[in-house]
Amino acid sequence: MTGFSADWLALREPFDRSARCASAAALDPKALAQGLRGAAPDLGVLDLACGTGANLRELAPRLGGSQRWLLVDHDPLLLAALPDVLRAWAGAQGLAFSADGLRLRIEGPGWLAEVQPLRIDLARGLDQLPLSEVGLVTASALLDLVSAAWLDDLLVRARAAGAALWFALTVDGRVDWTPEAAGDALLARLFEAHQRRDKGFGAALGAAAADRAAERMGALGYRVLRADSDWDIDASLGAPAQALLAALIEGTADAAREQDPEAAAAVAGWAAERRRLLGRTRLRIGHRELLATLPEGS
Repeated sequence: MTGFSADWLALREPFDRSARCASAAALDPKALAQGLRGAAPDLGVLDLACGTGANLRELAPRLGGSQRWLLVDHDPLLLAALPDVLRAWAGAQGLAFSADGLRLRIEGPGWLAEVQPLRIDLARGLDQLPLSEVGLVTASALLDLVSAAWLDDLLVRARAAGAALWFALTVDGRVDWTPEAAGDALLARLFEAHQRRDKGFGAALGAAAADRAAERMGALGYRVLRADSDWDIDASLGAPAQALLAALIEGTADAAREQDPEAAAAVAGWAAERRRLLGRTRLRIGHRELLATLPEGS
């Protein structure tokens, strides 16, 4: 579940998109971009842990105007997949796409994005981030994987560069399975404990990440807006929802067994019951969007 394979990212993207649509009005991306761009010809955006570019696909059309995206990831396979994934997306959306080596260009109604991938190990390379070149730092589904120390370091660096921050789809610990099954509470407890294990950045913040980030950004002088962007996965809607539910059941069970091997029998029973109920399951997983901006002139 917490892997970064292209298959997992593709499986979750439609549900990420639906979740973020609900928060877009509260966060007003177009007004944000206009304010950050000011008199400059374009807006620089730094996307951390970009995967195959889902955050760009979500935000670029909403931000509008001229944009320069720097897409950062440590995985060379995901970065190598970016041109083909973005070309296919542009074609499906009727957008213009061109590539000149590693530099990509996507143009849609009222917006243009110049895109460049960068390979940086975020766990060890925050000093390599070109923060001075951008007005907005963004990431999707990242904060719950990082440690408090790593997050503090990033926020201090972004504040020194005067960059706004948009963190999307951070899990907040709310999980609601319908119908209920025996073992839901146990699996939730084991999975939450597993979320806090080291994911490469030190002990992960897990469900505490959104509140920690909002608190620290506020202390650094940012104005912080929050919005819910919950996953709502209803098996009755068809195969994509059922495929994601199946992956979540297996991922939750794997994490729970890893967290407490002695609970293997209870976990197996829970997973079997969840598979039996899959066709009539609805799952809601809480996520938060955080948008932080600095007062004008700071």
